[in-house]
Amino acid sequence: MFFIFIVLFTNLNIMPAAQVNRMNVYTGMVWLPGGSFFMGSPENESGRYNNETPHAVSVNSFYIGISEITQKEWQEVMGSSPSNFKGENLPVEMVSWYDAVEYCNARSIKEGLKPAYTINKSAKDPNNKSGQDNIKWIVSWDKNANGYRLPTEAEWEYACRAGTSTAFYTGDSISTDKANYDGNYPYNKGGGGVYRESTTAVATFQANPWGLYDMHGNVWEWCWDWYGILGSEDRSDPAGPGSGVGRVLRGGSFQELARDIRSASRTDAWPTRKGAYLGFRVARSM
Repeated sequence: MFFIFIVLFTNLNIMPAAQVNRMNVYTGMVWLPGGSFFMGSPENESGRYNNETPHAVSVNSFYIGISEITQKEWQEVMGSSPSNFKGENLPVEMVSWYDAVEYCNARSIKEGLKPAYTINKSAKDPNNKSGQDNIKWIVSWDKNANGYRLPTEAEWEYACRAGTSTAFYTGDSISTDKANYDGNYPYNKGGGGVYRESTTAVATFQANPWGLYDMHGNVWEWCWDWYGILGSEDRSDPAGPGSGVGRVLRGGSFQELARDIRSASRTDAWPTRKGAYLGFRVARSM
């Protein structure tokens, strides 16, 4: 089964790292040409969860932030500092999914771009099934807008993997000199290291092959999608199910075990959830 996975992966349309890195057009963002990849993890990947069903997915070209949104970037747009760990180059955290989409719109307006989201705060979203969310704003996404937005879960994993098919873009193990996570719990008998117990400044560690930082660890990153079963949705530029209880989180955080910062690792939280381990990075459509 694993042999089939690798053979298929090598036949997919993956852009070489050198070509991607030459196309850094917007400050702080990298343009990723569309392509196909296997989303999820092979059945023999150590430490995998049952919610990581491998399946072929294609995504369109898009821009994505080279790092998580910093506290400085948040302050410049929103005029506040919600984070638990203070530092202008630390990732912003203690932000909900709703906070993230409001930031995207506010930054778009500030930069003269068309906001990606329409936010209706006067009605309750019937597609929001969360018993914990007492806001339930109706948020719709204009896919033709050129403003900032959250990446889809498929876009996020495509960007994280950067053409790799291993558990991490670093290979089949990762150490804490390459990512910020709880090094007391290494992966696959490899890596490990220290437990910093806090976030680290963005871009502290080496970027992945496509020039993106902190795709493994530091803070969990909000995605657009409602959380659902992988493989059940449209496999061409998927944007997740039409309803759900929680929004997808990707990448793991400083307090996670190594297995939980793998490229395929996924979880969710209700949209109002805030924590010192929850942040995000932005994307833009072509």
